[in-house]
Amino acid sequence: MKKTILLLLALISTFISFAQNSYVFFGSYNTDKSTEGIFVYQLDTINGKLSKITSVKDVLNPSYLTLSNDGQFLYACTDTRTANAGSVSSFKFDAKNKSLIFLNSQNTNGENPAYLSLDYTGKWLVAANYTGSSISVFPIVKDGKINPITQHLPFTEGSINPDRQKSSHVHSVFFSPDNNYIFSPDLGADKIRIFPFNANKKEPLDSKNSSFIKSTPGSGPRHFAFHPNKKWGYSIEEITGTISAYSIKKEKTNLLETTKIESKNETKDFGSAEILISPDGKFLYVSNRGLENNISIYNIKKDGTLKNVDTQSSLGIHPRNFAISPSGKFLIVANMNSGDIIVFKRNLKTGLLEKASDLKLKNISCVKIKNI
Repeated sequence: MKKTILLLLALISTFISFAQNSYVFFGSYNTDKSTEGIFVYQLDTINGKLSKITSVKDVLNPSYLTLSNDGQFLYACTDTRTANAGSVSSFKFDAKNKSLIFLNSQNTNGENPAYLSLDYTGKWLVAANYTGSSISVFPIVKDGKINPITQHLPFTEGSINPDRQKSSHVHSVFFSPDNNYIFSPDLGADKIRIFPFNANKKEPLDSKNSSFIKSTPGSGPRHFAFHPNKKWGYSIEEITGTISAYSIKKEKTNLLETTKIESKNETKDFGSAEILISPDGKFLYVSNRGLENNISIYNIKKDGTLKNVDTQSSLGIHPRNFAISPSGKFLIVANMNSGDIIVFKRNLKTGLLEKASDLKLKNISCVKIKNI
């Protein structure tokens, strides 16, 4: 009986995977509204090739993207790297008609929005403003549009690096797996800020009861990744090229270890960028820019600490962002400065990468993959 149930579940899972299509969304620094800024491709889940579906103009520097749970709506950081500007924009994606339609935009009240996340209820959009150094919170309407900002939290303090940390630089925002907290790495202040979050309140972020993790001075925390087991979290530190592993229980954290990324070209500003964990929780990946231009691969051990597996070339220059497909079969990296999009096939047992296909796109800064 048990074997029959397992077989049925496997068949259902296989049917669902074939019924869905895998789409890849690219954001960019297009610098001009007359040129394409957001691109949508379909991923062939057998050979890893990308086929263009649609693209969007009339949007400026859509540098970072996120999608609703059902893939029906796309949200972008817009007007980035633009003086006295900064906004978030919403779009409706129609896979059947191969269209991406602009819905609306809202000001972030902070310059250079660099990251945005949707909470798990889909009611709230939270953006991190890098240059303006603040967090902005927006309600989301059922039709996918963004309502005006309801909370804006600015920060000022810096840290010890005179070139990179004269002031706060909030780089990203992440919802905890239980949706009850936001973790926000601040590169300028060497902090990961933590805020209680309640999706049912008019102002969901509780700034009065916030806390923070203090990272090593001068390290520059950039992004954060929660492990699927919800017990561990990992911070990539851009300036020093280090990964800090934490045990997590609610908002309480404990440092497990800090790992220095192996390097052949050691510099004062390492340029580490993205950090992601494979869907099965076995491997952790980080991208490194600067003189490195590679992806470091780690095995996640039973106690949450890391063991280096390998470091592989990103096959381009400045791998700012990458994404792992929901199946874990593919990793797609955007080498922004060389315009090389590389689709790697992941070895599910070893974590290693093998090139499957490539694509030329200018100034791509963000990759998101969604099964719809």
